[in-house]
Amino acid sequence: MTSVPSQSDFLVIGAGVAGLRAAIELASAGSVIVLAKREVTDSNTQWAQGGIAAALSDEDEISLHLQDTLQAGDGLCNPDAAKVLVEDAPERIEELIQWGTEFDRQGTKLTFGREGAHSRNRILHAHGDSTGREILRALYAKAQTLKNISVREFEFSTDLIAEGGRVSGIHLIDDHGQLQQITSSAVLLATGGLGQLYRNTTNPGVATGDGVAMAFRAGAEVSDMEFVQFHPTALYLKNAPRFLLSEALRGEGAYLRNLEMHRFMAKYHPMGELAPRDVVARAIVHELEVSRAKDPVVYLDLTHLKADHVKARFPRIYATCMQYNIDLTAELIPIRPAAHYAMGGVRSDLEGRTTLPGLYVAGEVAATGVHGANRLASNSLLEGLVFGARAGNKMRDELRHVPAKATQERRAASNGPMDTPTEQAILEIQDLMWRDVGIVRTGTTLKRAIEQLNQLTPRVAHPRTRRAYEAQNLHVTGSLVARSALAREESRGAHYRLDFPTHDDIRFLKHSIVKGDSIWFE
Repeated sequence: MTSVPSQSDFLVIGAGVAGLRAAIELASAGSVIVLAKREVTDSNTQWAQGGIAAALSDEDEISLHLQDTLQAGDGLCNPDAAKVLVEDAPERIEELIQWGTEFDRQGTKLTFGREGAHSRNRILHAHGDSTGREILRALYAKAQTLKNISVREFEFSTDLIAEGGRVSGIHLIDDHGQLQQITSSAVLLATGGLGQLYRNTTNPGVATGDGVAMAFRAGAEVSDMEFVQFHPTALYLKNAPRFLLSEALRGEGAYLRNLEMHRFMAKYHPMGELAPRDVVARAIVHELEVSRAKDPVVYLDLTHLKADHVKARFPRIYATCMQYNIDLTAELIPIRPAAHYAMGGVRSDLEGRTTLPGLYVAGEVAATGVHGANRLASNSLLEGLVFGARAGNKMRDELRHVPAKATQERRAASNGPMDTPTEQAILEIQDLMWRDVGIVRTGTTLKRAIEQLNQLTPRVAHPRTRRAYEAQNLHVTGSLVARSALAREESRGAHYRLDFPTHDDIRFLKHSIVKGDSIWFE
């Protein structure tokens, strides 16, 4: 592989929907390097089964999409951000279609589905349950037609270059294990989520909170880190990944049943199986707790639905379940919740600008306040598109000459054998986060988690390999989630405290902000 240039007009870290959409926007203004730490296809976008929401159907209105988004956010959405999201949605979707995205249709008309907490059918899908994969395919194909965009795989960004109060590039470990630097006029972090913080997650292995950790170390403010969404329904089998079972399954009429085979959601919420995700996840946790089974599960039941329709609507989910000898048209699927999506991240405005000049963010790594305390289903791919485009547009204003820096070439054992101490530290972080900073929290468990994370600090300091950097990034983001969760002495959206089970609008109808050792609400 050719070496990475030491200078580019723009740098985009992450090659999912947000990163590629920003790069497409930037291509007309200068050279763009897009860095993916593994293959382009290894991202949260690629794994996104659900769909993408937009008020495009005849029965829908943008105002209704906005209302549903604000309601799901449990009082904490930034209304301006939510308004931008839903108003920009139709144009961004039409753009995708022009670029070749093949959304599901009946004849020539787009097909719209419904998912939890949506009041209208407004969810577009592609190939049934492979929406993210299809959008990524179309965006990547579009990016490849633009000569100014260079997409580099297996380039692991380790830290931002910040001098004179401005971000002007990144340090990275290239695919040969060499430490390098690239300078640029502006840097966009589109690094996705942090699901690997938790023992059980629907996220791919790359979701280690790298962007949040890099920005925080450079001095940026982060916001709303306590709000981590746990998907209620992930496949739960020994020796199988926690494969996400899309909310669209319940949108199509799937039931949730406990070990006694009773449907239980009606006693937790009037919307039953279509209740907001945080409600469904906590209901499942409660059902697991009251069960006397040694390794309890609840079940997702599609057996009452037409088998041919289920297979056609969810081909990827059907095929994956069959790999584990579960025919979801005839058998119940054992499930448990799993960490899924981070509402918080690096604090930014509606153009992707962070509190550090020269640094932009878009997608899951960003905290615009668009999701509030709980993300509405199928707004995440849309967020990446909308705010990726907006960040790219604003970054063009930053174009200025930045001199290339001398390249460092210090060997890093990035492609070496598995490092047992590093892997052990990661497992400890994942276990303590799942146990103490998970779906249900208390002050006692959060303080214990913070203390144990502090004790782990020396073991993840001074990373020399890619995996060691991931361990350090997980440690940083885990500490941010735990600190923010301890500071928010109420329950709201995806953040639930047993010791503070109700809303406290007087003190906490605000966003948490963390910078360095300081934490506050505003």
